[in-house]
Amino acid sequence: MTMPFKSLLLIATLAASTCLPAVAALKEGDAVTDFKAQASLAGKSFDFSLQDALKKGPVVVYFYPSAYTGGCNVQAHTFAVKADQFAKAGATIIGVSLDSIERLNDFSADPEYCAGKFPVASDRDGKIARSFDLKVTEGMAGFKDTRGVEIGHGFTERTTFVIKPDGKIANVVGGLAPAQNVEQALTAVQSLKR
Repeated sequence: MTMPFKSLLLIATLAASTCLPAVAALKEGDAVTDFKAQASLAGKSFDFSLQDALKKGPVVVYFYPSAYTGGCNVQAHTFAVKADQFAKAGATIIGVSLDSIERLNDFSADPEYCAGKFPVASDRDGKIARSFDLKVTEGMAGFKDTRGVEIGHGFTERTTFVIKPDGKIANVVGGLAPAQNVEQALTAVQSLKR
């Protein structure tokens, strides 16, 4: 069975966004723009505010291409496994993608991935990703996730930002495999406590 060219092209784009470093992303020391978004934790929707989260300590904002895709599944699972270590370091985790809140309600509650350990936010129009100077690419009709469900949205590059309570970026993690991305973010958060 051969794959249509469009599917192969989208797979190549997703693979590239998994491991290539963010080219134009905000840098260490840059101030971030506050954002609010509909998010999901353990399958329940709520309104997330970056400004409110920063009042509690550092925030790890991780952008990923799409729920229920190979690298994103690994990254979400790794964040869930390490969630207690992030909390011990005083950090909040928020995942951000162009997924609909309905897809994120499933993903956030899925015991194989987010497992109700941290929220994921919907950035349907890519506005949040663009405020971090991340590239947003169009999706392709017919591309399906690991469950066989059509994705139906665009993608943003995989990049993680560790943001200090003052709203400035302490660390940017890009260009790593999904599990290594999480490990690097955890190391960056832990170094803030020293």
